[in-house]
Amino acid sequence: MTDVTYVQKACAYITRGSGELLVFEGPGHDGLQIPKGTLEAGESPAEALFREVLEESGLSTLNGATKLTTDVWTRRESPPKRYVRHFFHATVHEPRDRWTHTVTDGGEEHGAEFQFRWIEPSTNREFALDLDDYVHLLPTGSASGEGDIASISD
Repeated sequence: MTDVTYVQKACAYITRGSGELLVFEGPGHDGLQIPKGTLEAGESPAEALFREVLEESGLSTLNGATKLTTDVWTRRESPPKRYVRHFFHATVHEPRDRWTHTVTDGGEEHGAEFQFRWIEPSTNREFALDLDDYVHLLPTGSASGEGDIASISD
């Protein structure tokens, strides 16, 4: 029997205004994506969430990050690899409709460019890696950007 590899992931549904969802396309996958990434040693899912959002989008302040759910998603069958995905929702006050952020953390994605934009969460577009599995859990029309503020220090 082959051992299964489990990888912990933090996934961020970030909304603004009346509920628009932050997404990007590429690199490396077809379809829309949300900020997400692998937990580092000793890091909680919430800590990874804030770090990944900052690294991938440049956003340093999120309002009211709330855990939505955790699942186990099959990345591949052979050799077996599963993602333990921790989905969070946070709001942000972000006036830009589109922007490009270049990763500068020196890690695996260093130099990668992510082109962000906002969409209606009810889109029929395909998300990469089934990242849209829990969009239906997002509150509707309540993403005003109010609530507790969590900041990330550089």
